Amino acid sequence: MNRCTTPTPSRTRRTAAALAATIGLGFFSAGTAHAQAVQRNFPDKALRGEMVVVQPPLVAMDDRPTRLSPGARILDTSNRLVRSATLVNQELVVNYTMDHRGQVHQVWILTEAEAKEKRPGYGTQRNFTFESQQATPAATSSN
Repeated sequence: MNRCTTPTPSRTRRTAAALAATIGLGFFSAGTAHAQAVQRNFPDKALRGEMVVVQPPLVAMDDRPTRLSPGARILDTSNRLVRSATLVNQELVVNYTMDHRGQVHQVWILTEAEAKEKRPGYGTQRNFTFESQQATPAATSSN
């Protein structure tokens, strides 16, 4: 007794049509998902800074040398994981969190729109201002 049925032309056409429809829907859904903008919510404790990867795991946050923690995660603008070695010597505006040892634990590389939003940063704090940061005095007329 032969249990394998030979494919008939109508069965082959139906299978091919179903396969084509499945592939077409797969491409359509991938295209629409990619086109959607992602709104990222950062933790309240996340700080703003400028990160430069010197040599993994060594990084400079706002010109202050520190390290990436074991298991640190760096996410790009699309929330995809990025290896720190691919970012060597690039100055990136980021939001980041620190672990209890003072090492950088989670990093989000920011888009231009996200970078414009105000957020506290660890940054370099000074008790003085440079001359270039001071407001220029109004011009006085000498009559």
